Amino acid sequence: MNNTLEKDYAAGLFDNCEPPCLSLYQPTYRNFPENKQDPIRFKNLVKKLEESLLRQYPENDIGPLLKPFRDLSEDREFWNHTLDGLAVLGSKGFFRVYTFQRPVSELAVAADNFHTKPLWRILQSADRYQILAVNRKEIKLFEGNRDALDEIMPAPDVPKTLVEALGEELTDPRLTVARYGGVGVGKNAMHHGHGGKKDQVDLDAERYFRAVDRAVMEHHSQPSGLPLILAALPEHHHMFHEVSRNPQLLPEGITVHPDSLSSLDELRKLSWRLVEPRYLGILADHVEKFGTAKAEELGDDNVAQVAKAIIEGRVGTLLVEADREIPGRVDASTGEIELDDIMDPKMDDLLDDLGQMAMRKGATVVVVPAERMPTQTGIAAIYRF
Repeated sequence: MNNTLEKDYAAGLFDNCEPPCLSLYQPTYRNFPENKQDPIRFKNLVKKLEESLLRQYPENDIGPLLKPFRDLSEDREFWNHTLDGLAVLGSKGFFRVYTFQRPVSELAVAADNFHTKPLWRILQSADRYQILAVNRKEIKLFEGNRDALDEIMPAPDVPKTLVEALGEELTDPRLTVARYGGVGVGKNAMHHGHGGKKDQVDLDAERYFRAVDRAVMEHHSQPSGLPLILAALPEHHHMFHEVSRNPQLLPEGITVHPDSLSSLDELRKLSWRLVEPRYLGILADHVEKFGTAKAEELGDDNVAQVAKAIIEGRVGTLLVEADREIPGRVDASTGEIELDDIMDPKMDDLLDDLGQMAMRKGATVVVVPAERMPTQTGIAAIYRF
């Protein structure tokens, strides 16, 4: 049921929508009994979409648009396996469902374009990261943020075990895979067959780590752009960093394998200690650059002026306040803005539209938490010229 947000966003699937474009967001719960309320809240939001559509469109046109939403509301298997947030986008011939590791603000809007700002926040938030857990036998991958961490399936081309990476081509063919020991801390390796020299073992481990590093970089780090944390025993850290060519791999890591930890949340806490300084540094850098630019008259927080600058292609970086909405629309040819009621099917979130336009013009768009936003208007632009 779930689609891949990164791939869909990169493919530009949200750029050309035949109105009306339906966007529904809601926080969800992972566990019983809280998650029993999720489908009920979802149905209420679908009802809001219907009420909004009825203000502008014939009832006969609304039914087909809402059918996939209503079908989803009855999918018990789906509602038993949600995470912390949900986004559902739909239009004529188009329907996408995404689940997130963080809550999103409740919203149901029908407009000329999809409301995508919550998606930017998921994709562009500086607090996201991945973890590679590795020992001499197998790997595990995790993805998380400050609040949540989940194990994810490695891409099909990523070797998950030593056998997948090297096959039977070990340095000494008389050695068996069993000699590499079990998963987790405290399990002694079993040395079967002849040979068993440490340098031969290390050579195979090096080849294995090199293959894993290359595949994880290609299929996970490069597509996501997320920092990668290594979780492994201290002796494996040194070897893995020696062979790694992944620029997303952080120099600091977690010097235990997750199998030895008491819970996934313990792994999340260890990871966040490494990621938080980096996250705060990125946000502080954007804020500082905006302050400097504004002082030099190369920055602005006036929505109307920023809108015109975006159309002119002058915005290099655009900071948009998370969870802030300004009902309205912008003229794509002149940059003139019009403010109105968000419940009007012909009205969008102005900040959402400006962010999309800025990205099409090649600007970097960053969604910033309200407490770290450098302006009161919900927007901050750094101009190229």
